[in-house]
Formats: sequence, C-alpha cells, structure tokens
Amino acid sequence: MGQFGIGQPLRRVEDQRFLTGTGSYTDDLHLEGETHGVVVRSPFAHATIKSIDIDEALASPGVLAVYTADDLTKAGIKDIPCVAGMKNGVTTFVRHDRSILARDRARHVGDPVAFVVAETLAQAQDAAELVDVDYDELPSVTDTAAAICEDAPHVWDDTPNNHSFVWHHGDKEAVDAAFEKAAHKVSVTLINNRIVVNSLEPRVAIANFDGDRYQLFTPSQGVHNIKNQLSRTIFDIPPEKLHVVTPDVGGGFGMKLFVHPEQPLVLFAAQQLKRPVRWTAERAADAFLSDIQGRDHVSHAELALDEDLNFLGLRVNTTANMGAYLSNYAPFIATMAGCRMLAGVYRTPAIHVEVNGVYSNTVPVDAYRGAGRPEAAYLVERLVDKAARDLGVDPTELRRRNFIGENDFPHKTPVGPTYDCGLFARTMDQALERAERNGFEGRRAQSEANGKKRGLGLAYYIEACGAGPGETADIRVAENGHVTVLIGTQSNGQGHETAYRQIVAAKLGIDMDRILVIQGDSDKIEKGSGTGGSRSIPEGGTASRDAAQEVINKGTLIAAEAMETAAGDIEFADGQFTVAGTDKSLSLSEVAQAAHDPKNLADGMEPGLDGKAFFQGGESTYPNGCHVCELEVDPDTGTVDILRYTVVDDFGTVINPMMLEGQVHGGIAQGMGQALLEHTVYDNDSGQLLSGSFMDYAMPRADHLPFVDFTYHEDAPCLNNPMGAKGAGEAGAIGAPPAIINALVDALQEYGVDHIDMPATPEVIWRSIHMKSS
Repeated sequence: MGQFGIGQPLRRVEDQRFLTGTGSYTDDLHLEGETHGVVVRSPFAHATIKSIDIDEALASPGVLAVYTADDLTKAGIKDIPCVAGMKNGVTTFVRHDRSILARDRARHVGDPVAFVVAETLAQAQDAAELVDVDYDELPSVTDTAAAICEDAPHVWDDTPNNHSFVWHHGDKEAVDAAFEKAAHKVSVTLINNRIVVNSLEPRVAIANFDGDRYQLFTPSQGVHNIKNQLSRTIFDIPPEKLHVVTPDVGGGFGMKLFVHPEQPLVLFAAQQLKRPVRWTAERAADAFLSDIQGRDHVSHAELALDEDLNFLGLRVNTTANMGAYLSNYAPFIATMAGCRMLAGVYRTPAIHVEVNGVYSNTVPVDAYRGAGRPEAAYLVERLVDKAARDLGVDPTELRRRNFIGENDFPHKTPVGPTYDCGLFARTMDQALERAERNGFEGRRAQSEANGKKRGLGLAYYIEACGAGPGETADIRVAENGHVTVLIGTQSNGQGHETAYRQIVAAKLGIDMDRILVIQGDSDKIEKGSGTGGSRSIPEGGTASRDAAQEVINKGTLIAAEAMETAAGDIEFADGQFTVAGTDKSLSLSEVAQAAHDPKNLADGMEPGLDGKAFFQGGESTYPNGCHVCELEVDPDTGTVDILRYTVVDDFGTVINPMMLEGQVHGGIAQGMGQALLEHTVYDNDSGQLLSGSFMDYAMPRADHLPFVDFTYHEDAPCLNNPMGAKGAGEAGAIGAPPAIINALVDALQEYGVDHIDMPATPEVIWRSIHMKSS
C-alpha cells in the first residue's frame, strides 16, 4: 500500500471488505445451539398491566421460556440507569430509570412487556402473539408542549405536571438588565423535531453463558461502556465476568452508545437456559418503537440588542421531551451538552437558559448525532437571522458586527466554554464568495420568471467536542515488524482503522499495510471510553500518536544496547534506529526481535517492543464553519429543490481530507433530513406512533442534495489538542438545519413568512404560503 501520513486523502482501507460483502456484523455471527428471542411490546401508549398469562405461549411448539418483569426482579436484575448527574442549576429532579420489562404499567407504545425464547425465530414470533396481557388503557400525553399542562395525564404518579427536572444556567439578573436597557428585542418560538435514528444496521444482541461467565455480541459505540453498565449496575456482577464484543458496526449516531432492554434480556435468558440467545431488531416491529430517539425540544428565545445592533443578552426557555423514562445521558444532552453552546460565535455579554425536562408517553430520548449542539446552533442561528430580517439589516452584516474577533481569543463565553481560536468573519466571507452570493439576486430573478421562489440562507455553527473521559492506546510491534494498535474507541463507519493507521504510520515511519487496528473486544482491550462527541481522533488519535512515541522511546533503549552505544546517540527516522553520524542502524522489526533478548533489556524492562499512552483532552475543541444553502420553492406545490450547498469549515489539523469530506457530506444529509423530511409523529389522542415505518417516515435520498461545495482551512490549529485537531464527525448535522431553514424563510419572505418549523415538508410550506397570503 505504501507509506501514508497525516494530511493525505487516502481511501479508507476498511472499505474493501465493506464493498465486497466480507464485513462481519453482529447478525452475521451464529453460535452453536443458539435460540431466538422476541419481545412482546405494549400496543398502548399508557396502560395498567393487570395480568400477563404466558401459559398458552409456553405450550407453543419450540418455546423454551417466557420471561416477565417478575422473573427479572426475582433474579435481582435492576433497571437501566440514568447515569447523567444533575447537580448545578437544578431546582427539580425526579428520576425514573428505564425498565427492562414493564412491571405494573406500560408507558409508551412499544414498551417491552415480556420476552419469548424459542428454538426458531418463527416459533418465537408465533408464541409472542399468544402472550395474553390484560391491559387497562389510561390517558396518555405525547406532545412536548402539552406534557406540562395542568390537565395533562401523569406519566408517573409521583411527577406532577410531568416535570423530570428544571435546570437553570447563566446569569438571569444580567440578562434581565440587558433587556431593560435594550433598544431592540427580537424573539422566536421554534420546535426541534423528534428524530428516529434509523442506522443502516439495526440493533442486535447475542448472548452466551458458559456456567461462569457471560458473553455478549452487540453493535455498540464502545464495548466498555456497555460492559460496565451491565455488570456493575444492572446485573451486579464483577466486570471480569462479562465479555463484550462488537464487530463491524453499520452506523450508530449516538443510539448505540446506550444499553437497551434487549441486551440484558438475552444475557438473562442465556444464563437461565444455558444456551445462546439471539435477538435482532425488525425495523417496524422493534426499532421504530424502542430505539432511543433524538431532539424533541420546544424553545422560546429572545435577543436584546442596543441601538447599534450589538447583542446585549440572550434569554432561552426550553421544554425538552425525555420520553417515558430517563435514558443514560438524556438530562445532560438537554442541558449542559447543548446549552453551553448558546453563545454561538457571538459576543453576547449575558445569557440565561431554563430547561424543563418533561416525561411523556413516548420512546426515551438521548444523544443523536451532535447531542445538544445541533439544537443550540439551530436556535441561535434562527434567532440571529430573524433579528436581521425584523430589524432590516443584512443577515451577514449583523453576524459580522457581533462575531468574536480574531484578536479576542482566548474568549470565555457567559455559558462556560473558553474558545481557543477562530476566524469567523474570514470563514464566512470565504463561504459567501464560494457560494457566489454577489450573483444571487440575478439567479433569484431567473427563478421568479419561472414561477419559483429562490432563497439563500446561511448559518455559522460552532460546537464543543473532542474531549471526554480520555482514551488509552496500546501499540505492540511483532518480531516481523507488524504493528497492532488496540484502542477502546469504536468505529461505526467513520474510518477509524484508516485514521489510526495514518497517525501511527506517520510516527513510526512504516507502511500502513503493516498496521492492524483492533477495537470492540473487552477481553483484548484493557479499557476504553468509546466513540461519541467527535472525540475519537482528538483523544484516541493523540493517544495513538503518544503510544507510538513510547514505542520509539523503548526501541531507542533496546537499539542502544544491541548496537553497543549510548541511547543519546540513537536517532529514529523512517522506521530506522541509527547511531548518529554512522551508517549503523536497525530497522523497527530488527529492534522488535532484539526486544526479546534479555541482554538488550535494562533491569525491570518487559520483553517485547510496545508502548501505551493515555490522553484526555482537558478542554474541548471548537470546530466551526459557515454553511450557505441556496434553494428554490414551487409555491404551487410547496416542494423544495436545494440547488447549491456551500460549506467552509475549520477543523484545525486534518488527518485525512477525503474522510473528512465524507463525514461532512453525511452530516449535511442528516441535517437536511431533519430540516425537510424526518418527523416522529404520535397521535395526540391515542399516543400511537403514526410514523412507524419507512412508509410513513421520510428519509433523505441522494437526489435531495446537490453536489456539496466543501472546503476547509487549517489556519487556526486547535490549541487545546496536541495534534491541533478538532472533532469533525457531527459538524455537518449541526450547521445544515439552520442554513436550510434560513434559506427557506428567505424564499418565502414575500408571503410574510418569518419562521417555519422543521420538518418543512411540502404540505407545511404550502400551508404557510396560503395561510399568510389569504
């Protein structure tokens, strides 16, 4: 393959197996003697479970067991915990963890009620239909805003007005003072719509128990997160008694970070039956009804400005739908994860936010690509755009006037983060130039002549990512010179194998095809923090680079002994340890061989050539960029055609430009899906999920987006990361929704439309046009 290093646009090495059908996903695995599980789910959004009769199901052919909540309780198996702490700023916090199987009450359509295990999948499915659950249906509430109304049904009896928590952040007094002296005040109320994750690979769980130790195969975003929660909290067993394996993963987007009920169910059933148990989600019967969902906020935001249109203060009140239970990190996503980014890229002196987390009779909500930051960017960029239009100023000029300047760094925002660097005005100007904004009015006139309405909108996003609990990389060099990298992050399709190989190859000066990356096995990998928050390269990549340096450091000592010289005389470059000023050298593989000879090892030095390093980003990285969308609306039908899409990003040091562009393209597609198509719809009366399959839930397709004009600059390398890298995996999904909606509002301005909620479907657009014009 040849030697490749940092900054080169290399095709992903893992694509060979993916494109030729030789990838290995969890559902491809089969264990000898395995059985099949099916979950019996509640057909009601809210109902008392009066009784469960399993006799007929148990007598059905091939059925091995039917489990209910009573079985789990007797075995001492606990609920799936909410692990997000709620401390600072909380005035109320009522925590209800997610049930593995519903006990006395089902609280959303699809809530697991029983688990059937049989010899074949067909037998398990047939028996599941014979489980007789006597329900007493109760009133339900699914609408986010309605959940806190006084007359709303209580999801939990001990939770009046369905308030899980009330959380405050920022300086309320300073914001109130800013509004008192403001010359202008602008507000917007907006909905951040609920999203079904819909990863290409559905959730799977296959469990085995050998009489002493559990084994779980499951797609995840990190085996150790799953292992620790299952062992320490849910099953209360020593962590070494559980082995978790994740093979190739077909998309995660946050959803596969979390423990779902089916994982403990197959483990429990395997232990009870002493046989392997497998469960694979069906898209409509399981995934739509039980996968963790995303977003679902209703927010009212107000901006105060002085006479010169400088921002004075921002006030935000958000109602965040948690669903029927608190998922692992749900409260954190709705609060600190997103709200600390409410300053955006602007010099806003005072900010205050209140978040009301509410229960509803819906699937639990948690992190979805961007995890709070898309919600914050959408709110800020819609509000700034609306302010510009209300006050009659160019949206780009209002932004430019309030940008944090190039000489203002480090800049501490009033909601917490301290930005290390940024070139916001320059980046926006570059994006506008590439988007040919100066010629837009001519293009708008051409559309008008064709009976269409053309709009141009931009959004400038910034996000905090790339830092977390830290990551450890373990690198081992075999005697033949081949290198193994063991790391606790987990690729979900991002291309980690390629990126880590590039980083290690650049450091060790060897060909990439000599490097193997191992992820997803809790027995092989000592510890790991998993993949989330765009931290795999900033933390995992830095740990890999540092572990490679440890290999060089140890190799230098061994090479010095083998060549009978001082370690200070050894130079390392291009995979060779050389005695300075001579032609005497040893290759990396030769030093790896020498590392097994005791005479080359200092006292206490372990045999073998290896290195291990831990890196934790003390401060987040702050990727940012400008998205410019140009679109056309047919006022007769409400259909939208995105004509041009331009992005200029700042990701600091770029490891692989080609993979980076792919990440941005994918994020834009997801953001476009939320802006124009995707919507999780529950019936307000019955609580039934109306968008429960791909017949009713619209996903983005290739023809929805034009070719994306993507570019980036490396003029502001991250000061918070030793490699200068900023996280990039979620950026496209953060910038796209506000850019698209801003463009849509621009196209519809002559109809008096100053805001339109996501998803802006053709029907919604058509109604907005005709309601305003009638």
